[in-house]
Amino acid sequence: MPETLSEADRRFLKRAIDLSRHSLEDEGKTPFGAIIVIDGEIVSEGNSSVVEKSDPTAHAEIMALRNAGSKLGRHLMPDGVMYASSEPCPMCLVACYWARLPRIVFGATSEDVAVNGFEDLQLYRELAHPANQRAMREDVAEGALHEEAADVLREWAALLPEPVVPKM
Repeated sequence: MPETLSEADRRFLKRAIDLSRHSLEDEGKTPFGAIIVIDGEIVSEGNSSVVEKSDPTAHAEIMALRNAGSKLGRHLMPDGVMYASSEPCPMCLVACYWARLPRIVFGATSEDVAVNGFEDLQLYRELAHPANQRAMREDVAEGALHEEAADVLREWAALLPEPVVPKM
């Protein structure tokens, strides 16, 4: 298979991998690193901080997105590229979609991650099941509580300057 990454891509990916390698020096850290690049410049970096922060969402990609958002003063990054030491887990991949990142470049695959004891592939498979067949029980409210929750969404949408386009 021919190499598809540019020299700049390789340089930025190397930085993300270097960040992941630093976790080997800190007991309790997991080996993941990520950066966000805009216009050829690194605007943020992130390391996995799950254990350190006691935060299951503090993955390297999430930390890079949080840092970029704080630095840039915005949550959408349609002009950015995420470089990650490993293929993002489902949560991180969806966060990249939420941030409107147009591209992700990664080193190790989900298979590499799974071989080394992480559950990313299991989670991808789990999310492919219908909600009523997943391992985690999901209960939806009915009646008044459902309507109350949906009313808040409708009220929010009504306040927007443009009509909402359903995303079904």
